[in-house]
Amino acid sequence: MTSALALAIYAGVRLDFSFGRLGSGLVQLAHFLTLMIPPSPGTQLSSFLHALAATLAIAFRGRRTAAIVAAPIGMLAARNIVANPFAHFAVRRLLDTVRGVDVLIWALIFINVVGLGPFAGILAIAVSDAGAFGKLFSEAIEAADRGPVEGVLSTGGGHAHVVRFALLPQVLPVIASQVLYYFESNTRSATIIGIVGAGGIGLHLSEQIRVLDWDKVAFLVLMILATVSAIDFVSSRLRLAIIGRSALA
Repeated sequence: MTSALALAIYAGVRLDFSFGRLGSGLVQLAHFLTLMIPPSPGTQLSSFLHALAATLAIAFRGRRTAAIVAAPIGMLAARNIVANPFAHFAVRRLLDTVRGVDVLIWALIFINVVGLGPFAGILAIAVSDAGAFGKLFSEAIEAADRGPVEGVLSTGGGHAHVVRFALLPQVLPVIASQVLYYFESNTRSATIIGIVGAGGIGLHLSEQIRVLDWDKVAFLVLMILATVSAIDFVSSRLRLAIIGRSALA
């Protein structure tokens, strides 16, 4: 306990932690909050709505592309489909490498590759999610019940028949649930990468913060919160319909 406290104090000193700066920062934050009331879009409501639609499109298309790319990769990463340990190891490490790079880093890379705009955001989310989806898909396949597999094999079915008739019917609802869940997360990610130049609502948010237009900042934040909450509500109902309440529990 003493060593942990000493380490925390040492880290605070090294990182230039200051209660004085924290107190003055909180006072400044309170001042900003007063400037945010009441939230107002000014004359830019239509522009903000268009940017919000662009953010949703980035999240949707990036997620869809990632799911399409990750589906075959997830199969290659599953031990009960590809038994070769070297191939399995190589695919898993590839997924770990892709997944280990944050979506913001991918956005900065693709902005330099294809230029500013939503296309860079779509590619960033697609690559980042492909690594995560590949891992989740492979784990879902490996956790599939062995009974249907043995049933297909007992009737003389081959490896392709096992995948088509025994594994896919079990894992598709789980995969669909995971893809739906990531849409809400991707909407927030699309907002963040928009700040660095990938377009959408994040770009407007960055601009309004830079010019200290705090009532518009508050309006944009409320738009994002309302959108994410609505997506979470709808996706939760869809996931419940796909895999059932007991599976979610």
